[in-house]
Amino acid sequence: MSVRFLIALVAGLIAFGPHPAAAGGTVVTVGSKKFTESVILGEIARQALVRTRVAARHRQALGGTRILWEALLRGDIDVYAEYTGTLIHEILAADKLADVRALTAALRARGVVMSAPLGFNNSYGIAVLPATARRLRLKTISDLARVPGLRPGLSNEFLNRADGWPALAVAYGLGGMTPRGLDHDLAYRALAAGDIDAMDVYTTDAGIAFYGLDVLADDRHHFPRYQAVWLYRTTLEKHLPGAVSALQTVVGRIDEPAMRRLNRAVKIDRRTEAAVATRFLGSGEAALTDRGNGWLSRLLRNGRDHIRMVVISLAAAIVIALPLGIVAAYRPAVGRLVLGVVGVVQTVPTLALLVFMIPLMGIGGPPAIVALFLYSLLPIVRNTHAGLVGIDPPLRESATALGLSPGARLRAVELPLALPSILAGIRTAAVINVGTATLGALIGAGGFGQPILTGIRLADTGLILEGAVPAALLALIVEAAFEGLERLLVSPGLRQPTGRP
Repeated sequence: MSVRFLIALVAGLIAFGPHPAAAGGTVVTVGSKKFTESVILGEIARQALVRTRVAARHRQALGGTRILWEALLRGDIDVYAEYTGTLIHEILAADKLADVRALTAALRARGVVMSAPLGFNNSYGIAVLPATARRLRLKTISDLARVPGLRPGLSNEFLNRADGWPALAVAYGLGGMTPRGLDHDLAYRALAAGDIDAMDVYTTDAGIAFYGLDVLADDRHHFPRYQAVWLYRTTLEKHLPGAVSALQTVVGRIDEPAMRRLNRAVKIDRRTEAAVATRFLGSGEAALTDRGNGWLSRLLRNGRDHIRMVVISLAAAIVIALPLGIVAAYRPAVGRLVLGVVGVVQTVPTLALLVFMIPLMGIGGPPAIVALFLYSLLPIVRNTHAGLVGIDPPLRESATALGLSPGARLRAVELPLALPSILAGIRTAAVINVGTATLGALIGAGGFGQPILTGIRLADTGLILEGAVPAALLALIVEAAFEGLERLLVSPGLRQPTGRP
């Protein structure tokens, strides 16, 4: 039984694994970061490839810079849009590479090719509401230093990246401020609501005009130029030169006003990224992104991905955690170590664990499944241990007096007595997994987290509910299923009390 399960588990992980990159197959995988402009550029790249009869897929909104860069190096994706300033200061962390030739050579040494600029510069800026600018007499970033108690709200990536807040605070003497970390798209609403006083923006953001923000002048010329470029693997250049030619058709065609219009069409006019890309390219292609597909088909696809993650990770956890719980109950010294280790794993933040997994397993389902598996261990191990050590000693003595061997006593007496506690641990792990699995969308694992993240990015409550409501209903279904399973497997006298008279 256990061998068959392990085979099924491996098959599930393979099915969830990263799709083959273009070097070893026929499909070019385009990636994009978790903000609208990157998704639009990713869709433009995909459609440009398809127009030249190169099969392509787009893995949208995979996360931040490091996730996309690592995915490109691993071959999980073949191409994505990046910015020269980010390459120099964040990815390669080498100011001396500001020379284009040196930058190109450094990338080629890593198996990556950089295209010529797409045509626009999307730099960072600091924006405030016009009323705040008038009240505090703010015109430049330098003016921020003389405003005590200012409340900046900065995107989490900008807050920590080398060319972001740390360097900006030094350049402008802003070290006395304590900025709050926010999702970039949520920061616009926080600024409009008066919860923060200033935020970082991309200079091509549609939200700047929509909210009527004032972008403070970078009077010390701190921010470098962030020319948008394609990054693609050298294997793409070698094995699919037609794909490279397709990407080159976009080079130099997108100026800053055009990029602002594209961003506005998605963020403000509520068009899909695919429709916006189609109109820009004039391709007439009818292929759509997730938002363009039917609601039911999206629900079924997201539900399938979500349930797969939960089922595979939970099944693997049961197989591993039950024996660990049994060992912990009968070997106290080992038990303390086991409970301590699984307890420590549970304290690791989910996002951190997902990012740690990417260099080892790539993007997509496998790292999400492993993370869910690790988070499932503690409740199952702990409840198995508690159920077994909580058995009254006279019951064990009676089983021994009947001549049962330790193994037979465990199977016939102790595990049945501990079953209510064990099932409670599995049920807890399952419900936790249903909720935690939504974060898998950050690394391309799909599931109900996909519409939630898209809805947050586009300030679309309907999309958020499209993921949140099914995830909540699935958790309720899991809870009810385990309650029914307990009624089926556990003797009425051993069931956990329900609180009813």
